[in-house]
Amino acid sequence: MLQAIRERVTIKPGGMIELCHPELPAGVEAEVIIMVEQPAEEPPPLASFIGKGKGCFSNAAAIDTFIRAERDTWER
Repeated sequence: MLQAIRERVTIKPGGMIELCHPELPAGVEAEVIIMVEQPAEEPPPLASFIGKGKGCFSNAAAIDTFIRAERDTWER
């Protein structure tokens, strides 16, 4: 039967991990899986996406130029 024991540990200098648990019998083989939490990355500001997509405008002046050109094509 497989038994899982979950513990949170602090990694010591040199990558050393120490785990002590009363349910771990001496002399028994065990598999250890280590999942290290990575610091969350700060999401980029929304303004950084301006002009990045295909067909997007790089600034407000380009948008105004496009809108004026479109309005000029409308029937009056």
